[in-house]
Amino acid sequence: MNRAWAVAALALLAAWGAGAEERGMLSAVDFTAVRLEDQFWKPRLDVLRHKTLPHVFEWCERTNRIRNFEVAAGQVAGQHEGYYFNDSDVYKAVEGAAYVLALYPDAEWQKRIERLIATLAAAQQPDGYLNTYFQVAKPGERWTDDRFHELYCAGHLMEAGLAFFQTTGQRTLLDVAARYADHIASVFGPSARLEAPEHPEVELALIKLWRQTHAPRYLDLAKFFVEQRGQARGRPAWGEYAQDHRPVRAQTEVVGHAVRAMYLYSALTDLAAITGDPEYVTVLDQLWQDLVSRKMYITGGIGVSEQNEGFTAGYDLPNEKSYAETCASIGLAVWSTRMNRLHRDARYADVFERVVYNGALSGVALAGDQFLYANPLASRGADAAKHGSGAEGESASHRKPWFKCACCPPNVLRFFPTIGGYVYAVENDALYVNLYVASRAEVALQSTKVTLTQKTAYPWEGRVELRVDPEPSGALSLLLRIPGWCDGARLSLNGEALRDVERTKGYARISRSWKAGDVVALELPMPVVRVECDPRVRDNVGRVALQRGPLVYCLEQADNPGGVLNLAVPSDAALVAEQRPDLLGGVTVIRGSAWRLNAAAWGHQLYRPAPMPQRAEFTAIPYYAWDNRAPGEMTVWVPETPSLTQMPAPPE
Repeated sequence: MNRAWAVAALALLAAWGAGAEERGMLSAVDFTAVRLEDQFWKPRLDVLRHKTLPHVFEWCERTNRIRNFEVAAGQVAGQHEGYYFNDSDVYKAVEGAAYVLALYPDAEWQKRIERLIATLAAAQQPDGYLNTYFQVAKPGERWTDDRFHELYCAGHLMEAGLAFFQTTGQRTLLDVAARYADHIASVFGPSARLEAPEHPEVELALIKLWRQTHAPRYLDLAKFFVEQRGQARGRPAWGEYAQDHRPVRAQTEVVGHAVRAMYLYSALTDLAAITGDPEYVTVLDQLWQDLVSRKMYITGGIGVSEQNEGFTAGYDLPNEKSYAETCASIGLAVWSTRMNRLHRDARYADVFERVVYNGALSGVALAGDQFLYANPLASRGADAAKHGSGAEGESASHRKPWFKCACCPPNVLRFFPTIGGYVYAVENDALYVNLYVASRAEVALQSTKVTLTQKTAYPWEGRVELRVDPEPSGALSLLLRIPGWCDGARLSLNGEALRDVERTKGYARISRSWKAGDVVALELPMPVVRVECDPRVRDNVGRVALQRGPLVYCLEQADNPGGVLNLAVPSDAALVAEQRPDLLGGVTVIRGSAWRLNAAAWGHQLYRPAPMPQRAEFTAIPYYAWDNRAPGEMTVWVPETPSLTQMPAPPE
């Protein structure tokens, strides 16, 4: 058995074990079973392999994040360096490396990760505890204040251990993680310490650990941590910032730190599926509605405020001062796919698609070694530091190779290699298609095995051909997501148009007896669409955003040398999509006519007649690709009238 098949077998065994005990969700098809062959995602995975992976580990070494473990293990002398939660970046890097190695086996990289895992294991204390900050900087003070993220770091260790085991079959790091989880179970619980994690994450990890091991104590501990929120019995409450302001069953509004919220809601969705608790489902539905109808950017970005890295009031969605942390977008992707599999409803996959093609993908440069922490929807470019927000007080005017708080780069590394795992989901003999990506997949259903081959140039073109090769031939249901952005989708089977196809929760269901070579064709018209916003979002009144297919567009100064904040796109402007294989790795741009308000030199005048706008041509690019060239102005929401434009300020 070759390595690729061994990896796939491990994944299938893990999925089978989960399905045997958990019937509340669709089952995802593991990313190792889906081979991407497209010109959009595959090149990005290649960049992750060659650039992002070594870059993240180089910076973990350069900033002594890895050395902290060597100090804790007694391998070198020294002090703890950096933030108290820096262990988590190393764990996320290992998890990401595991996924990359599953796609691109590399003996040298695997040996490097194995050596690092040996160091992590050597740093673990005899009772299972492992946290370099407390072991080195604050010995004797562990479990005294979870604002120092002990449980958060522990969760990422568990996820790293599971990832490396599931992709390589090696147990070393999984055993370290399980010993730590057992230690945590001895400290926290109904008959021990009544605590809720200040930063949710360990709950997700414990559920994954339970799925792998089937040990009830891990699921029990995850439920305990979730149910402890808002129950300040003999402990300090972390408050609204950490979703600890009221019990989870009484939470109806998305509040606080955006990443914390997404991780908590993702764990709660898992528990809703596992337990079948209807109260959990009701809470999740209310939280989801609050988020997507009042607190989410058109890019799928969430969390508007730099102050709390999270949410404020409904419809408070500023553009230039938006935060929209990359990690929060990834968190929303994690939650939305769980809600999709819980409800079997395409609208959640629509949000997943919006996030990954826009607000999450913008977080990493095309070259793979520069990142955005915050993802604003407007920027003054080199002048952004004076006017916009930026992570840790840094300007949002340009990407950076690393951050002092470096959660985003390793999160990018661990999320995007698994993109193939979001394409399909299954239940019995029903197969759900959630993403359209040129690929080949081997999918096991209840009564047959199916090879699926997608041919498409999505997201640039809307035609998808899906070849279905079941073995043996037989009946199954194919459910194809009809994206919410699409009007007039058309389906055909083996060249014959399909009419009156059953629609269920955003999916077109084709139920029939399939034979090898059957081809379903899906046509998704992709006109350029002018999107308007609820007028309660004050920043967007009188403005429109441009979208084509799943991609949100922006205007950037690199393509519009006169600036973009002084442009208006009138309602009657003709908008044309144009392929540009020579630009930004190959994109489809939107071109059109606009009004530009130019500011002539003011001299010493305090007042003067208002200038007349002038006609100008503009070019818009996909939002994810902004800030890959020279810093400059950028905007997603464009005025329809010149009166709302901003003239450049004259020099002082």
